[in-house]
Amino acid sequence: MMKLIVLDRDGVINEDSDAFIKSPEEWRLLPGSAEAIARLTHARYQVVVVTNQSGVARGHFDLGVLNRIHEKMQREVGSAGGRIDAIFYCPHSPDDNCECRKPMPGMFQDLERRLQIKLNGIPAVGDSLRDLQAAQALGARAILVRSGKGLKTEQQLMEASLAEPVDVFDDLAAVVDSLLSNDS
Repeated sequence: MMKLIVLDRDGVINEDSDAFIKSPEEWRLLPGSAEAIARLTHARYQVVVVTNQSGVARGHFDLGVLNRIHEKMQREVGSAGGRIDAIFYCPHSPDDNCECRKPMPGMFQDLERRLQIKLNGIPAVGDSLRDLQAAQALGARAILVRSGKGLKTEQQLMEASLAEPVDVFDDLAAVVDSLLSNDS
């Protein structure tokens, strides 16, 4: 079986902002996240980022800027020895009622089609309820990190009706510690 992990971007890999990450300069790694991705890369995981980027539809930045932000992410993860194999993003606003914006599972379905796999049991790490809901819609193992909006989301989990229980970790590094210790 292919070793794959799906990561949300803002709040998992980099600092989040309620005002949107609108430029490469505003995009800043969370401590330990690039090193965690490097450890996954060395353990032969394929690392895929799945991220809502409604700032495009809202006019805060365009696709060229989004690509430059993602180039910076790739560079910084690469300089730590890691690799992100693919980036899926939804550029739509919540009002567009698209199938790709999480909590809808469209980006996860697209990932399944492109890699010709099922996401059953594949770890999918996020910091918001919609990340967890999109992952669980296709049977992925939803994992919550407390970084980004994760602490607030952890409180919401009590009222949320999710299909499966959710594992909770402090940050991406703690998720990777657990995954790699279970792999061996």
